[in-house]
Amino acid sequence: MPNVPLVDRETATGAVKEQLEQIGSAFGAVPAMFRAVANSPAALTSMWSAFGAYGGGTLGAALGEQIAVAVANRNSCGYCLAAHTALGKKAGLTTEALAEAQAGNSDDPRTAALLAFALKLVEERGQVTSADVDALRAHGWNDEQIVETIGQVALNLFTNYVNIALDVPIDFPTVPLRRAA
Repeated sequence: MPNVPLVDRETATGAVKEQLEQIGSAFGAVPAMFRAVANSPAALTSMWSAFGAYGGGTLGAALGEQIAVAVANRNSCGYCLAAHTALGKKAGLTTEALAEAQAGNSDDPRTAALLAFALKLVEERGQVTSADVDALRAHGWNDEQIVETIGQVALNLFTNYVNIALDVPIDFPTVPLRRAA
């Protein structure tokens, strides 16, 4: 049972209702995470706006989902792992590619470097070095993509923490967590 009530879009009012309607249109239903976050109109606006901004970013949907899966797995967030695995499949990723992303791996060395950086951000709480950033540049990532990666990691930390702390019920097909080697 979640630690906060899940706001119903039928009884919501004002900006929360409007955003829940947008979310429902985008997903076909309002996922439980957004219904939990809707307890704070400011948090809902922040989260929904960030998803929209990164949806139009330079990394693209598939890579954004790989980042989300890696961060969710590292933080043991079953909700986000399930949601972003489903969204990753919609973005054209295979089950195998998503399973590899859980561990921060990819067949593509460039993608693998970015996922490793994303996980280092999580593990080191942002304390990466200029050498870490330079290593990304050596793989062909530009400054816009590097900053966007940091932003996506931060958004995923927010969603992981919401779902874990509030015990939000998973409303996507579940995916087993993989333990880091």
